[in-house]
Amino acid sequence: MPPTLASLVHHSALKLTVRAGENRLDVPVRWAHVSELADPVPYMEGGELLLITALKLDAEDPAAMRRYVKRLAKAGVVGIGFAVGVNYDDIPEALVDAAEEEGLPLLEVPRRTPFLAISKAVSAAIAADQYRAVTAGFAAQRELTKQALNAGPEGLLAALATQVDGWAALYDASGAVVATAPEWAGRRAARLTADVERLRDRPAPASAVVGGPETEDRVELHSLGTGRRPRAALAVGTAAALGTAERYAVHSAIALLTLTTERSRSLHAAEQRIGAAVLRMLLAGQPDHARAVAGDLYGGLLDAPFRMIVAEAASASAARAHADAHARVQPAKPPSAAVLAAVDTNGDPLAALAEVVETAAVRSGEAVLVVPEGERLVVLAADGGAAVAACGEYAEALEAARAGAVGEQPGGGEGDELVVGLSAPAGPVATAAAYKQAEQALSVARRRGRVLVEHEQLASGSVLPLLADDAVRAFADGLLRALYEHDATGRGNLVASLRAWLSRHGQWDAAAADLGVHRHTLRYRMRRVEEILGRSLDDADVRMELWLALKATSAE
Repeated sequence: MPPTLASLVHHSALKLTVRAGENRLDVPVRWAHVSELADPVPYMEGGELLLITALKLDAEDPAAMRRYVKRLAKAGVVGIGFAVGVNYDDIPEALVDAAEEEGLPLLEVPRRTPFLAISKAVSAAIAADQYRAVTAGFAAQRELTKQALNAGPEGLLAALATQVDGWAALYDASGAVVATAPEWAGRRAARLTADVERLRDRPAPASAVVGGPETEDRVELHSLGTGRRPRAALAVGTAAALGTAERYAVHSAIALLTLTTERSRSLHAAEQRIGAAVLRMLLAGQPDHARAVAGDLYGGLLDAPFRMIVAEAASASAARAHADAHARVQPAKPPSAAVLAAVDTNGDPLAALAEVVETAAVRSGEAVLVVPEGERLVVLAADGGAAVAACGEYAEALEAARAGAVGEQPGGGEGDELVVGLSAPAGPVATAAAYKQAEQALSVARRRGRVLVEHEQLASGSVLPLLADDAVRAFADGLLRALYEHDATGRGNLVASLRAWLSRHGQWDAAAADLGVHRHTLRYRMRRVEEILGRSLDDADVRMELWLALKATSAE
């Protein structure tokens, strides 16, 4: 505890007597200062015990003393020490009355007690309090380190909550609560998600203080991590501002949790290398070896149907456009906190997608295998699990952002910054087939200008949308150009006749009826088609190409 006026009054060597303000002696004293100025306020910081002899004061003038005491109290002076037997044999009644009226403690200093003795007593008490705080801080640091090593972040939070006589909570990069101590603090910590998200957007290290009716106490928020963007956050809730010892404890907790976070990143990199080896074995058709290497880390993922996700990013400029779309556009359907987790991705859409699926998997307690492959990202995730759902949600958010960007600037809707292909459910034996399915879906997503396409959608949909490709249309135009040029001269409608005949599977009577001509006329027209194109309609491949060409040109 810092020194107070009460502790100075009870100091046996000082012999101080209280003459006014005895109800406010518990106020801490920051320093003892001697000043004989008529107005020492400009030199005060607040918290001082002002020591005077009234050398330049008219201490017997009630009006002057009221003005003097009022200014001192307003400046934060916690008390006045008046030395008797120097200029006045006793404290003038005008000063005593003014101090009583203002409620400012007034201490009588006897002649034999020098002001220096009071200053030394205050200084010694402050030094002793600081020593106690430092000692307590080191003890807290040892306890927090012990708990961090033996019980992990949960044990550290419990020890920190005890040290500050409050509660503590740990958040991940998205602002979700990871752990709290004590357990009852979980609901309070959850109310601060928005504040943690705002803190996350500031360069690390960052801190903020929040409080009020919603939090029920004073809460300090601190970012954790050594990167440009924080990897986690710590909240500490207390009934009042932290003291020196408590501040040491909080700083120790920040350092230990930051070390834990950075160590977790190293472990994550090692796990990722193991995951890459497991994936290579699965793709090579060695599921048994893959299980042996996966162990407890990924073994559970191989015991149930999984999905293969293959994602690609375009050029760096397109990746920057991806980041800009998030900054400019508020999606129509706001994604969850997991999707909008602010991570240190430097505008890399693949890194952002990896963070999304990994965060979702960690929260749900499921395994997920994430392997960067150059310009690609390969993910193995449980079918129907949180990681696959988060991937779909992320794609929807990008689609919404792209839709908004189309109306804001030219070329904003090309959407080539990220494309994702999702396979059908598969098992370890069919990993290679699932990878091929994901690649096929990825190719279709790229051609259609979509962020994500599932392989199952290809089987249930139509091949016709694939004909929208420019190369297909160019082929169709070249194949049918001679027929269109023939029809332009008014010598018969060969294109319409060919379409009717192909749609009727070569049935002459049915096709002729559709056209309203005789079947011999239709036969003549089909011979002309063969002559102009130099191809036989008896060839199934020719008929297929002509039909697709007609579909491609009619879709324009």
